[in-house]
Amino acid sequence: MRDLLLNADESSRRNFMTTAAKSLLGVSFLPASLSLINSAAAAEGQPKATAKRVIFLFMTGGMSQLDTFDPKPGSEVQGDTEVISTTVPGIQISEHFPKVAKLMKGLALVRSLTTETGAHEQGQYLMRTAYRPLGSIRHPSLAAWTSHVLPSMNPTLPSSVVIGNGNKHPLGGFLKSQDAPVPISSAKTGLKNTKPPKYLSDNQFQRRLTLSSQFDRQFRRQYQNTEVQAYTQLYREAAKLLKSRDLKAFDISLEPEKVKESFGNNPLGQGCLLARRLVQQGVRFVEVEFGGWDHHRDVFTTLPNKAANLDQALEALLRDLVSKGLFHETLVVVASEFGRTPKINDNTGRDHHPGAFTCLLAGGGIQGGQVYGSTDEIASAPAENGASPADLSATIAQALGLPLEQKYFSPSGRPFTVANKGFPITELFS
Repeated sequence: MRDLLLNADESSRRNFMTTAAKSLLGVSFLPASLSLINSAAAAEGQPKATAKRVIFLFMTGGMSQLDTFDPKPGSEVQGDTEVISTTVPGIQISEHFPKVAKLMKGLALVRSLTTETGAHEQGQYLMRTAYRPLGSIRHPSLAAWTSHVLPSMNPTLPSSVVIGNGNKHPLGGFLKSQDAPVPISSAKTGLKNTKPPKYLSDNQFQRRLTLSSQFDRQFRRQYQNTEVQAYTQLYREAAKLLKSRDLKAFDISLEPEKVKESFGNNPLGQGCLLARRLVQQGVRFVEVEFGGWDHHRDVFTTLPNKAANLDQALEALLRDLVSKGLFHETLVVVASEFGRTPKINDNTGRDHHPGAFTCLLAGGGIQGGQVYGSTDEIASAPAENGASPADLSATIAQALGLPLEQKYFSPSGRPFTVANKGFPITELFS
């Protein structure tokens, strides 16, 4: 066992540990990363938090700014998408968001996001970490930074969760394994492998836990390195969660049918409902990924369905947060990795366009009823107040009270900051 663990590479060690846990306990609940960090001491003078939680709705694929939240009425680049007024005079959005339009007094739009990254995987990585991907290191996601820096609001539940296709998510990067967000592939099925098999009684399960601890005791004494300690901690946290009532937070089937219908019977609606349940129980950061926005063809016939899902889910989420007294403490963000070309291509679609795109923010100290920044007459580039993905990350981080100037060190000794020296958009806050 000693040689197997010490001579294996990182992936092999992780697979070995996961397999061992599953075989012994009859369950398999382990976050994906076992990397470590040595961070500097916490900085004094951290920004005052305006939010306790974040729900990040990530519309992957490259959501068209012209056909959502930055339309250009009367321009030939607008195509078939009509424009509607909102409850705030002077602010218009796409016709596909009638529910959102009625909530505009509580929402803020940033129409001047811009980047140079026009590839999906790299763009999504940048939006999640504020860093461009490098072959030499994996940066932590903002969700992981939140878990690493801020104290847990519920010691039983993970501090951060990612709902959706998390295969290429940076997760915890070089942070400790317990800082990595827990990935959930489907909100409908929730957290998998959390129930012992039918053949395993509670008493048998407890005996296996005790036996596992006894087997590991000598090994932990002999190899007191950080990876073994991290694995031991994960193991204990997993076992604690399996016995906790808070595990029900992951089960959206417990919601009344009327509530489930209000969010929508689709991955985004279900993801938003699960996100609300999780933040209500003390999870600090929940990302909900909803793909399918890569409209290279037939944008005017395929985008409306995606937009309708977002319109319904976002309205239900915001109203639910308000009704439960969580809105002012929860920052909700809707964003994509880049925008789409003003020019309509030969397939009646729009291609990748990193030069300009839009995000939406609400709750968590955000002053509603405003637009920050603007684009030129065809939504091709920022006309004023251009903002980078790092600036958006810094804005979210500031809302949570994360220290933007504090340096944290990777295992190789390289210094990093939470939002890669991005500047928070302070004008958004009330």
